[in-house]
Amino acid sequence: MPQRLEMSQWVPYPVEMVFAFFANPANLPYLMPPWQQARIESSRIQPPPERPLRTDPALRFQSTAAGAGSEMLISFRPLVSVPLRLKWLAVITEFAWFDHFEDVQAHGPFAHWRHRHTMRPEVRDGQSGTTVMDTVEYVLPLGPLGAMMDRLLIAGQMRETFAYRQRRLMEILPAVKEQATRRSSGR
Repeated sequence: MPQRLEMSQWVPYPVEMVFAFFANPANLPYLMPPWQQARIESSRIQPPPERPLRTDPALRFQSTAAGAGSEMLISFRPLVSVPLRLKWLAVITEFAWFDHFEDVQAHGPFAHWRHRHTMRPEVRDGQSGTTVMDTVEYVLPLGPLGAMMDRLLIAGQMRETFAYRQRRLMEILPAVKEQATRRSSGR
């Protein structure tokens, strides 16, 4: 039976910017804990559908985006104290601008992995922003032994990894906004 992890975070940035940041696979290693030493070994990027044009030039964030059919081979360290590197082939199976994209594991450490990244514009306390929602369904290999490892180690480590990502996102997005502001103003 698949395990399910759901995480949600509101950030005070427009959905166009937040989605463009997440849709660029080059940004993934910046959101992973340093001890994992995550890196993209190779990628085959398929273009997404044409990006909807926003009337406000400040909302026209330009970046690479991995559309459906894109593949990324990622390597990382799965455990803090173990120098072993695992490889993970992720495939983007769904992509809808400013709404969601989904990746699945084609090859890697899980028996099953599906991760849906959903972004919704949301106003909180009068401030426009974006709610970033992650829904992960996964199954570890090795049947009952895998289920035990999930309870003892993996589920907690995954929650910590997403908590780290949430902290990093709040550190990174101000710089992303500044860079986008410079580009839109021609500086």
